[in-house]
Amino acid sequence: MIREHPTTAYTDQKPGTSGLRKKVRVFQQANYAENFVQSVFDVVEGKEGATLVIGGDGRFLNREVIQVAIRMAAAAGFGRVVVGQGGILSTPAASNLIRIRGALGGLVLSASHNPGGPDEDFGIKYNIANGGPAPEKVTEAIHARTRTIEVWREVEGSDIDLDALGETRVGDMTVEVVDPVADYAALMEQLFDFAAIRAAGLTMAFDAMSAVTGPYATEILEKRLGFAPGTVRNGTPLPDFGGHHPDPNLVHARELYDLMMGPDAPDFGAASDGDGDRNLIIGRSRFVTPSDSLAMLAANAHLAPGYSQGLKGIARSMPTSAAADRVAAALGIACYETPTGWKFFGNLLDAGMATICGEESAGTGSDHVREKDGLWAVLLWLNILAATGKSVDQIARDHWATFGRNYYARHDYEGVESERADALMSELRGRLGALPGERFGDLVVEAADDFAYEDPTDGSISRNQGVRVLFEGGSRVVFRLSGTGTSGATLRVYLERFDAARTDEDTTAMLADIVAAADAIAGIVRHTGRTQPDVVT
Repeated sequence: MIREHPTTAYTDQKPGTSGLRKKVRVFQQANYAENFVQSVFDVVEGKEGATLVIGGDGRFLNREVIQVAIRMAAAAGFGRVVVGQGGILSTPAASNLIRIRGALGGLVLSASHNPGGPDEDFGIKYNIANGGPAPEKVTEAIHARTRTIEVWREVEGSDIDLDALGETRVGDMTVEVVDPVADYAALMEQLFDFAAIRAAGLTMAFDAMSAVTGPYATEILEKRLGFAPGTVRNGTPLPDFGGHHPDPNLVHARELYDLMMGPDAPDFGAASDGDGDRNLIIGRSRFVTPSDSLAMLAANAHLAPGYSQGLKGIARSMPTSAAADRVAAALGIACYETPTGWKFFGNLLDAGMATICGEESAGTGSDHVREKDGLWAVLLWLNILAATGKSVDQIARDHWATFGRNYYARHDYEGVESERADALMSELRGRLGALPGERFGDLVVEAADDFAYEDPTDGSISRNQGVRVLFEGGSRVVFRLSGTGTSGATLRVYLERFDAARTDEDTTAMLADIVAAADAIAGIVRHTGRTQPDVVT
């Protein structure tokens, strides 16, 4: 029996975003999560008898929202829901499951790398049939529906046992609880040479950050690849991520960094984030920035079986350094510069125009799924280390000797009052026309713009994607507000300097003049009151 619940509309989903991300206490309001899920079901077409995938990163409220979403899917006419055991599915594993099951789409429950727990963050997004985030035409329709919704519907019934593998019925719909790791692990074995990695005798440390990647890393790294027990640290997903911030950067993965810089470092260190789509790569005494990692993976991808035929193209987000561009030029393939957001990569991947994609925010992936994939990047690095017999440091040095080095850093100013952040960006945009020719120390502005992107697959145009200030000689600074937080705004400042000859200098020293220019151009201290960033990556 289908029951209707009267409800009222809400308007706080940001238009154009792939999902809804708020504090747990907001989602715990009556009808809140249900409003969004019902709006998704009202908008998507072809539900009758279709398959829907549901899973999340195990954070607080994950199980409760999955239970009601299952009953709502039954009321919406879906024929089957496939859900990960315990409600667990990493974001890349969910993408894979949507694709191999021929699902209409999926609900991914996660707030990515944001903290979890009763007082922290929760999120839901809808992925479409290609396994990737819904495009703007879909998210805008969902947002519009959230402003007019009057009822949400569910099939009456009890909660199902999310921990028991197998099938059950909810109304007229079949619910299938599946091993969340098996299909993903099988895909990784197709892409990478597991035998070569096993034979290489490498040692490593992997920090799963008490988040979703733990079960995947334990199965693949320790059981299938034979790394020593204990290689995977913090491997049990916890609703509050153990009280830690599951963002694989040098602040929140400090213990791993200190290990890899110390005398007892293993050959390779890596970490992944809350929902498993980001990565951190550290060799013995060598941290690899996400921008460099993308370029180095692209340059060496042919060493892995899944990419032995070469790459069709490379895509990077605009704030990501131009290191990948130089690899693409050497390989004679296209390199696409897109706005931030994996949906832009999805179009290129679907069109067969790109094979490997990456963002400076530690997201890297390929055409095997339609999401970034943290563990995939780790395994490709392991395959390259096994095939070459080189260390991470040697691979980095050889790469820079061939292509030159893009010294790069990102400065995050977190929790800035939205009014102050908006004022900074508004003033900066108003100055763009006057910046060319202006001098800041030894730096001369060559060009400045507000990045716009025309998608080569469909001609759609995305504007206002971030302010770029390009200096003579190839250096640049980019300013952008991030939408990944749930309180205030995060100002991200991206700093880049290319040098073909000096490839072993201190990054902080090489970027010092660009940091000073960035503040002079945007008035960061004046607008935010901050004299230092909260996070430097």
